[in-house]
Amino acid sequence: MNSPETNLRPQLIWDWPIRVFHWSLVLAVTILFVTGKLGGNWMEWHKRTGYLVIGLIIFRVVWGFVGGHHARFANFVRGPKDIMDYVRDKVGAGAGHNPLGALSVIAMLAVLAFQAGSGLFANDDIMLEGPYASMVGKEMSDWLTKLHKLNSNIILGLVGLHIAAIAFYFFRKKTNLIMPMLTGKKMLPSSVPVNERPAWLAPAIIFLVAGAVYLLVYRWPS
Repeated sequence: MNSPETNLRPQLIWDWPIRVFHWSLVLAVTILFVTGKLGGNWMEWHKRTGYLVIGLIIFRVVWGFVGGHHARFANFVRGPKDIMDYVRDKVGAGAGHNPLGALSVIAMLAVLAFQAGSGLFANDDIMLEGPYASMVGKEMSDWLTKLHKLNSNIILGLVGLHIAAIAFYFFRKKTNLIMPMLTGKKMLPSSVPVNERPAWLAPAIIFLVAGAVYLLVYRWPS
């Protein structure tokens, strides 16, 4: 009789939309921090990259309901009991996000959504402002700008925790979390559900989201 270890084979856990989303978000957040520090004319790229983040967040939320098995929120977001059982090593990590990883995903989506959303109303008191800044007035815009800057520190903290978690799993638990996000595959039993989506679905959603973001930031404000 074969042991579970002998039945392992490469299984596609992270489909290409999730991988493209993940690495696009990493690149976008890096650009946002660099351009935010440089200021000046770089702030135009800061603003455009913020629009990209809005699109990425909307796509991930939609994909969290209609995407592959391990991309769906219903299949990895857990309650307090499951999280504590995982922390106490009473349950395994599972194929996709573990319960703590799920918390990280939700927290990161939330703070980035707030960051990108508040940027629509922010201003730099010099030459740049979000497309909706004039609609809320200078006082409200200044207040949202302060929250926007404060929230950037929260994002830095979450990014630091994320990197620390990756290092912990790699050195302590001998688990490489980066490679599966590059290849999409993990060594898992063949019984693990995959539930791949139709090839046209992700491009269709990307097209619709891109159109919605264009209307949001370039058409509706005027």
